[in-house]
Amino acid sequence: MSFGPFRFGSPAQKHYIELSMNLPMTLPLTIDCNYVLPQFAAAYLVAEQERALFVENNTAHATPRLLRALKEKGFAPEQVEYLIVTHIHLDHAGGTSKLLSACPNATVLAHPRAATHLIDPTRLIKSAKQVYGDAAFDTLYGEILPIDAARVRIMGDQEVLKFGARSLKFIYTRGHANHHFCIHDSESNGIFTGDSFGLAYPLLQRNGLFIFPTTSPTDFDPLEAKLSIQKILDSGAKQAFLTHYGVLPDLQNAANQLLRHLDFSEKLLEAAIQSAEQDSALDEWCLKRLKQYFQETLSRQGLDTAEAWALLKMDIELNAAGIAHVARKRRQNFLRLRQNPLTKSQT
Repeated sequence: MSFGPFRFGSPAQKHYIELSMNLPMTLPLTIDCNYVLPQFAAAYLVAEQERALFVENNTAHATPRLLRALKEKGFAPEQVEYLIVTHIHLDHAGGTSKLLSACPNATVLAHPRAATHLIDPTRLIKSAKQVYGDAAFDTLYGEILPIDAARVRIMGDQEVLKFGARSLKFIYTRGHANHHFCIHDSESNGIFTGDSFGLAYPLLQRNGLFIFPTTSPTDFDPLEAKLSIQKILDSGAKQAFLTHYGVLPDLQNAANQLLRHLDFSEKLLEAAIQSAEQDSALDEWCLKRLKQYFQETLSRQGLDTAEAWALLKMDIELNAAGIAHVARKRRQNFLRLRQNPLTKSQT
């Protein structure tokens, strides 16, 4: 079990180091959720004197890890006041109901669109099981139960929550998901970015920063994703707490890489809309081009290895599927507008 934030770009340990459990709690503590692979998805523990909160809850399988980290830092579950989820995707929020049952005084903080699915996860579970099947769903996520609406608090855009000496500012960030927000922490001058500021796995940092955006289904919007990156930079944060994975200090360098990747994704989306490919063939069409792009990108950084491809396989497939999904949706919208030009003005 691995604890401690990973810092990219450290000269002492090439591009990241792992800090021990003795990390001062002015900084959030990174908890490896061991989701799919080690150092693939993180949750964060924030403590203020006798109070604690978690940002990201991963899956039900990670709950014992989060509670163990809490105990090792000298806190009891009764001292946890908030469980914050950046968005409802199950590697971020799937464990919320189980963790909440272990933390009797906690309130869940969520985007209004995410709160709906936390309170009634029926549709969320059904759609995930359609994709993964029952057995794989249980293996990945475990049990997901409804949450009492009285224990869920909706956070507005730009809303500020005082937590001890900290001010936590909630910033809506679309592009990856329409129900996504980031949280700026005044004490660390860091920002919890969920999936709005890319994925940077420690294994891929040995030759310099390697970060890329997620364009997975179903809400990918390249323009909104770019606007969210700018919002994160405009927050003034000096470090980002990535869910995938760890503490990232060089936000401008990361933003530059992410914007380049998003430029390619936007061009791929436009080409997919114009292509003649349909149904699953469109997914394969996008996947082929995205793989070629990643091969070129990995090669430039000396990362074109079997190990890297194994790590990135799921993300590349999901990114291609997300672009294909949006391409189909935009084709349908264009078709509806051609058939009824007044539709847009009437809605």
